[in-house]
Amino acid sequence: MNSGEDAAELVLASASASRAAVLRQAGLAIRQVPAGVDEEEVKHSLRAEGADAAHVATALADLKAQQVSRRHPDAFVIGADQMLDCNGVWFDKPPDLDHARAHLASLRGRTHELITAAVVVRAGARLWQHVDRATLTMRPFSDAFIDGYLEAVGAEVCGTVGAYRLEGLGSQLFSRVEGDFFTILGLPLLPLLGFLRGHGIVAE
Repeated sequence: MNSGEDAAELVLASASASRAAVLRQAGLAIRQVPAGVDEEEVKHSLRAEGADAAHVATALADLKAQQVSRRHPDAFVIGADQMLDCNGVWFDKPPDLDHARAHLASLRGRTHELITAAVVVRAGARLWQHVDRATLTMRPFSDAFIDGYLEAVGAEVCGTVGAYRLEGLGSQLFSRVEGDFFTILGLPLLPLLGFLRGHGIVAE
């Protein structure tokens, strides 16, 4: 919970329902203000410069937070981004179910890494950043399983990289998961709460 009457406003620079839910379920009062960052252009540009997935995730998180901070300079603005890297191939959110099916077919039976970055910006200054990684191995499921899974979950999978939600039916896609659950959901919550506590934004 917030620490007092004059606690600073917390703004999430994202339209992500899952990130907002993680923060609100942890007792934080937040405002969601989506940033208008051209993520594909940033990824393409940084990859051409030789940046790795962690650098790209951090850069995108920072860009989102900085953009929103210009409109809300007094707030503590949280920016976050997540990259899925499978042996050097980056997977984005699938634009439709056909692409989701192709992503799952490519990832099955293989191990991939989720890299999640978060930053906190106030008045244009980056006060904190954190990068965490999780390693996930998909089991070698059948084409029929993919079809049944996508029919059950529908278009909601298009809102996640890799076309899965581990907190739901997506758990059935995996044989092994190593890493922090919140990192997999797209936000390294516990380190973030530690930062907010240290700045008196949430109660000790």
